[in-house]
Amino acid sequence: MQVNKVRRIYSNSAGYRAQLDALLSRETDTGADVQNLVADILVDVKTRGDAALCEYTAKFDGWDCTAENMVINRDAMEKAWFAVSDMDRQSLQLAADRIRDYHEKQVQDDWSYTDAAGLTLGQRSTPLDSVGIYVPGGKAAYPSSVLMSAVPAQVAGVGKIIMVVPTPAGEMNDLVLAAAYVSGVQRGFAVGGAQAIAGMAYGTATIPVVDKIVGPGNKFVAAAKRQVFGTCGIDMIAGPSEIAVVADGGHPEWLAADFLSQAEHDEAAQSIFITADESLADKVEVEIAKHLAVLERADIAGTSVENHGAFIIVNNLDEAAEAVNIIAPEHLELALDDPDAMLPKIKHAGAIFMGHFVPEALGDYMAGPSHVLPTNRTARFSSPLGVYDFQKRSSIIRSTPQGVAAIGAEAAHLAHREGLQCHALTLELRLADKKGE
Repeated sequence: MQVNKVRRIYSNSAGYRAQLDALLSRETDTGADVQNLVADILVDVKTRGDAALCEYTAKFDGWDCTAENMVINRDAMEKAWFAVSDMDRQSLQLAADRIRDYHEKQVQDDWSYTDAAGLTLGQRSTPLDSVGIYVPGGKAAYPSSVLMSAVPAQVAGVGKIIMVVPTPAGEMNDLVLAAAYVSGVQRGFAVGGAQAIAGMAYGTATIPVVDKIVGPGNKFVAAAKRQVFGTCGIDMIAGPSEIAVVADGGHPEWLAADFLSQAEHDEAAQSIFITADESLADKVEVEIAKHLAVLERADIAGTSVENHGAFIIVNNLDEAAEAVNIIAPEHLELALDDPDAMLPKIKHAGAIFMGHFVPEALGDYMAGPSHVLPTNRTARFSSPLGVYDFQKRSSIIRSTPQGVAAIGAEAAHLAHREGLQCHALTLELRLADKKGE
């Protein structure tokens, strides 16, 4: 696909911020336009269980689903593991090992301390009992998404890990099943869409209820996750993928490929290139055209660039950092000679790739951190998926009579001020008992 010149936004132009805001206000597939339809699907699956689940699967995925044939057991995963190539197994195993090594550093330990009033305070971390992983399907198969969700859950100590995966025309993807096998998924289900989210949130005779649902999907999945939140937990509402590349030099051919790496995901994805060197932008634009002439997914990538891509030309790298913090990108490449100089200035980004030799694809598959990342500017308040998403924390509070004596009167006073007499009484009775000793 041929793309007209990539739009350029100049930081020294009078309408810079308005242009940048307009670029970032793209429509994203978070499901606002399908909320009512999704609500009906959720209620139907909640009410009729497997029957509704299979009817929607037959309608949307085009195969004769039954309660029996939707189940993907460990035997099927193991069979797929040995059906894929030696290189497939080697790559999946290496990725799983690296993801496990990284996430083992995130496990949260219990802690406590005793304060001056004599109270012992602390925190206890415990894993979730069960997690459901949504694995995207449709335009591509994503075994890496299985690894990036299941392995951190396994490291966290989650007791039950299941997955759902759309299977258009009933075709199972061996790589996805092999990834499930090596990453510790215990059972899978060949269903997708809003109906799969409903199955995990409410449970059916076949699909168990889970405590939390993680993983990206299309707008129907995003809308369903939004609506079941509260019945169960969710990781985030994920929109189309995005990347920002900040460069002060390097190989234009590499930078163009990096720019297109997210564009090939989805027509709604966004790629942004930021530089103070407009001649570098010119060279990168030439290389983008060359890549699009040969990429298999050129139509998808070209549409993404045409509709949502941009070059931002800044005066200096300080302005580049300011632009990044406004964009809050899912993936940020600092393709700089000295990326460490810019890193302290970056406040908002999902994953940050440092230097010329680490494209975001290394993080997508093999580096170790999860590639499930906040999109659509939510990196302003969200973090990558990790062990902490699969652990919950309980506060621990222990007190002696002396501790109540030290702070109880003030606590009772605040309770009275809020009009909660019995709250105050629970403290005052203990204070009175202490005085009687």
